[in-house]
Amino acid sequence: MRTMGVEEEFLLVTPQGEPYAVAPTVLRHAAAEPSDPRPGGDVEKEFKQEQVETSTHPCTDRDDLLAQVRDGRRRADALAQRAGARVAALGTAPHVVESTVIPDRRANEIRARFGQTAREQLTCGCHVHVEVADDDEGARVLDHLRPWNQVLLALSANSPSWLGASTGYASYRSQVWGRWPTAGPTAPFGDGAGYRRVIADLLRSETVLDDGMVYFDARLSARYPTVEVRVADVCLDAADAVLQATLVRALAETALRTDPPAEPVRAEVLRAWTWRAARSGVTGDLVSPSAGTPRPAADVVGELVDHVRDALVEAGDLDWVERQVGHVLRRGNGAVQQLAWRAEGADDDALVQRAVDVTTA
Repeated sequence: MRTMGVEEEFLLVTPQGEPYAVAPTVLRHAAAEPSDPRPGGDVEKEFKQEQVETSTHPCTDRDDLLAQVRDGRRRADALAQRAGARVAALGTAPHVVESTVIPDRRANEIRARFGQTAREQLTCGCHVHVEVADDDEGARVLDHLRPWNQVLLALSANSPSWLGASTGYASYRSQVWGRWPTAGPTAPFGDGAGYRRVIADLLRSETVLDDGMVYFDARLSARYPTVEVRVADVCLDAADAVLQATLVRALAETALRTDPPAEPVRAEVLRAWTWRAARSGVTGDLVSPSAGTPRPAADVVGELVDHVRDALVEAGDLDWVERQVGHVLRRGNGAVQQLAWRAEGADDDALVQRAVDVTTA
């Protein structure tokens, strides 16, 4: 069975709830702890001092992955508390904030080159890694994922606020992230060589610093033999992050037993589908990949589960995925939960404090 892993980015916040630029202190505490030789399992830097990232070890078992995600959140929060902070799984901060890049040469170069896009880039995502044998297998998975990434975004959407205002979007993080020159959906790559040609062309343009700035919705990892799906917001609930991973693994398995479509959906169309998913998440319509027309989000999510049903059955994940999907559709994604807290009277600080409680539960 293919291994899978999850990386999560979190906001660092004061106990009162405001973003707090203490990542260097948190990372010093993390560096003093015993290290594990296996890939993943770390608390690492991100682009801004108001955030950190965790990762799991590669694993094949869904329950093991969920335990690792929860442990990573609690460890990050314990380290943050030693710096006078907490961690919150929110795709964007609800507060007005002027964020600060980490004290790092590469980060400072990005800030200088990309200006306002870099200055405002305080966003938190969830990245899923799924094992692939080689670049050709990886490219085939990437091409298959293209029409389904919008559904993964809708399930994870957890960023309805931006700079002190309600945006009307379920995932405003995706809109902010989309300002980077390489972000978003891609055209089909065809095979590993086709993928590498695209990366070489981007680097030759000298628009991005390096291949670490290839911010496609899904890409081949530069560090591991994996497909890395980056489209999702960080999920408020740990189980929702694992739902992302199980669905991506099932999509990867399905990709390798399915012939590519004769006429793949164009990237321009996928951008529109993804925008729609960011706008309404699971509370409105999504675009059906099979029909190309809007349908209720629950129906399109069901279409995804049906599409990967055989792979979920083989992995022993089907019953759990169906329960978790039902839970998300009834309860709502993180954006729905945040808006419900607002309706109950939560201000910015109270909202973040409630998010901390869910993050570390």
